[in-house]
Amino acid sequence: MTNADDPSVGVQGSRIAVVLFNLGGPDRLDAVEPFLGNLFSDPAIIGLPALLRRPLARLIARRRASTARDIYARLGGGSPLLPLTREQAAALEAVLSQRGHNAKAFIAMRYWHPMSDEAAAAVARWQPDQIVLLPLYPQFSTTTTGSSLQAWSTAAAAAGLDSRTGTTTAVCCYPAQTGFIAAMAGLVAEALAKATLGGGLVRVLFSAHGLPERVIARGDPYQAQVEATVAAVVAALSVPNLDHSVCYQSRVGPLKWIGPSTEDELARAGSDGVETVIVVPTAFVSEHSETLVELDIEYRELAEKRGIANYVRVPAIGTLPAFIEGLADLVTDALERPGTVASIGDRRWCGETWRGCPCRPRVATNTG
Repeated sequence: MTNADDPSVGVQGSRIAVVLFNLGGPDRLDAVEPFLGNLFSDPAIIGLPALLRRPLARLIARRRASTARDIYARLGGGSPLLPLTREQAAALEAVLSQRGHNAKAFIAMRYWHPMSDEAAAAVARWQPDQIVLLPLYPQFSTTTTGSSLQAWSTAAAAAGLDSRTGTTTAVCCYPAQTGFIAAMAGLVAEALAKATLGGGLVRVLFSAHGLPERVIARGDPYQAQVEATVAAVVAALSVPNLDHSVCYQSRVGPLKWIGPSTEDELARAGSDGVETVIVVPTAFVSEHSETLVELDIEYRELAEKRGIANYVRVPAIGTLPAFIEGLADLVTDALERPGTVASIGDRRWCGETWRGCPCRPRVATNTG
């Protein structure tokens, strides 16, 4: 158990609880179906009334459980997301301690343990003076950060945190935060340097988790923020005429999803005679099933079928120092703006049409 998980650990002085949000993943094969049930029961994922959504979620989970279990079996029987998030929590605590903060990181997963109720109870026991809610989703979506914030609000109220602590600040997005971009750009630069040594055409595919188009049409800023992340990484690379594209993976169901898909971009690369494809996980900061299976195995096989000689997958940024320092910057910035839900450090990201963004009205008022 790390310091990030033990609610008894703490020192004297002002206490800062940092709650790290992520989706979570099943820790064993018999947890796959209940994990999927939690996922599809979320109203941010299926927007039906509860009486219809819950039985539908159970049905979908049951039908998809076998395929999902096969995926997690490839990963050794469970998702690596929780241990990797614990590493990020410990690294963040260390950096904040070096900066003189008495901070402790807690993990709140959305669809599997430890979930928000467990994290809120642990935070309440630790009795912090301030709470910073920090999603490990750099780009805001109602289906990720928005859902996690809603779950936290319910759990925090049940734990009595509103009456036991001072202020709570939520960081809603950081699509172009300096440390985040520097970490990703450094990994891409390493891959490019190796790829160009062999000659031939090289293309960089920035692959992010997809969403149904109707989610974006409702005012979700996710796609625009993914594109902003890619633009910032490309600018940081300073490679003239870099051949690259933004694409989206993990499509499921009959709905039309945002595109182009990663599969289609691999097909296009093959048709264009691209020798090397460099695939960059753009919205994932930790390795999990969508990187270790979908990107590393399934898309690699597809690239080979399309005649692409070299398939290079850039690792997730994990605990790279630049990224952890960037998270620490977000925390310290948030402490100076208590009680708000704001795009800390990126106050102009929220456009007027992004109705799903929690800080849009505030940004529109302050920057208009």
